[in-house]
Amino acid sequence: MNFTLTLFYLFSFILISSALVVVSARNMVHSVMFLVLAFLNAAAIFILLGAEFLAMLLIVVYVGAIAVLFLFVVMMLNVDHKEISEEINRKRPILILVGAMMFVEILLIAKFSTIKFYETKLLSPTPENIHNAQAIGNVLYTDFILPFQLSGAVLFVAMIGAIVLTMKDETRFIRRQKISDQVTRTKANSIEIVKVKIGAGIEI
Repeated sequence: MNFTLTLFYLFSFILISSALVVVSARNMVHSVMFLVLAFLNAAAIFILLGAEFLAMLLIVVYVGAIAVLFLFVVMMLNVDHKEISEEINRKRPILILVGAMMFVEILLIAKFSTIKFYETKLLSPTPENIHNAQAIGNVLYTDFILPFQLSGAVLFVAMIGAIVLTMKDETRFIRRQKISDQVTRTKANSIEIVKVKIGAGIEI
């Protein structure tokens, strides 16, 4: 057994253990932290397989954005764990049935994916003198630059739409900041000096 295979088994064991803790932990913050650990070990496995671009995506996108966002949302929300546990217990048979169906589907996909029903054709041969991240970047920003920019515009519009849909009409009084009033303020209209006699006090 070589050193690379040992690292693969080590990262795989930590990845599977972290995934089990994610779905079994009672504390949501702990689940998100172990989810980050699972993503990091998956990225390490991708590096061992020579897919540095996928490893970078896992760390930058999932660990750096999605998992951290989950963590902050979970920590900011006032979640009633007792109510969630009762809801899960009521729907436990349905969840077990759905989980069993997904497990069977994964087994069937893994079994039939080894059967080759067609011949593959290499449309874009992988260059040997550069690493795969640079090769993907060259193809993405030359041949597919228009779909790449359009997908970014679609995601930007979706983000704005989500913000607009979640906005509510504010009825309570909110003291808002007016930049123009702050810029035009002077000493004369901002400070008032009041001379008070000793022991007399002042009415506000």
